[in-house]
Amino acid sequence: MKVTVLQENLAHGLSIVSRAVSPRSTLPVLGNVLIATDEGRLRLSATNLELGITCWIGAKIEEEGSTTVPARTFADLVSTLPAEPVNLSLNPATQTLNVRCGTSNTDIKCIDAQEFPPLPVPDLEGAVHINVADFKEMIQQVVFAASVDEARPVLMGVLMTIEGDTLTMAAADGFRLSVRKGTLSQPAAQPVSAIIPARALSELARVAADGGESIAMILPKGRGQVVFRMKDVEVVSQLIDGTFPDYQQIIPRSYKSRTILSTPALLKACKQAEIFAREGSNVARLNIKSAGDLEPGSVEISAQSEETGSNETIVAATIEGVGLLIAFNVRYLREVLEVIKTPNVALETTAPNAPGVIRPVGDDNFLHVIMPMHLG
Repeated sequence: MKVTVLQENLAHGLSIVSRAVSPRSTLPVLGNVLIATDEGRLRLSATNLELGITCWIGAKIEEEGSTTVPARTFADLVSTLPAEPVNLSLNPATQTLNVRCGTSNTDIKCIDAQEFPPLPVPDLEGAVHINVADFKEMIQQVVFAASVDEARPVLMGVLMTIEGDTLTMAAADGFRLSVRKGTLSQPAAQPVSAIIPARALSELARVAADGGESIAMILPKGRGQVVFRMKDVEVVSQLIDGTFPDYQQIIPRSYKSRTILSTPALLKACKQAEIFAREGSNVARLNIKSAGDLEPGSVEISAQSEETGSNETIVAATIEGVGLLIAFNVRYLREVLEVIKTPNVALETTAPNAPGVIRPVGDDNFLHVIMPMHLG
């Protein structure tokens, strides 16, 4: 293999794939990045057997070939090279990769590419095409609500369903639920239901370029995998086996009070409350005070800590229905407010011990259910 590639392109490609490298594995090759010539370009791939990321970069290819190079060593080296062409040449007999750039000359010991696990080559027929910008926003609005508890693997994923031209994503961790709907530019040929690991979707949102391109999603039959294909990047993930809870049953059908607040004002109040709530059990109290005949309504957000003190912030609100005192995990409140794009947000409540529903005002595609905390 003899290849010349620009340092910035190589560094960018390595930054994309290196997140799929397995840091601790019994298979040494999983700590490496596969480098291979591929139809006039250079292909970089990494996998930890659950998630695989591939990136193609422009290169001048003199001799075809492939090898796997230690990911951290290679990425650290490339990041320190000058912004000049990098010459890569492989000695197949010793599996040594020579890296030359400017006055730098390095030899790196590699592992034969034959030992690298094969990544699927997807058939793009029947792929579902999703707009990149919309999909990234959908991912951001649900993945944070997925569980990180490995005891319930099914909740570490995001349920994705497609019916016709409607794409729905849902994530829950037992204390909160995020549901986001979107519309596809063209209907899917057949219904889809799959649980995709939240981490894989987070990585996809990270590597998807903010261009006008679309993402092609393929679910190869009988493989238990999902493949996301973009122009220069491909992300492959194992699906999660199991049955996702029937989240429709968790969403309250009615409410006794609906409180409309400024999203930035409520977010700021939650951030202040979190400073004092985080040392205890993260509890913030929301005292929803419905208006009198001449008075506007308000919500008092308060938190206290035995060590550091207490904080109260009053946010003006428009309140339909009765007043109420309810407590929530303030970190959960902050995290959902951070992904809401509309200027105002609605909080729908029924009772101090019943779940609250948060919706962006003027956007029916998103809702978030949050369980209340005990008012001690």
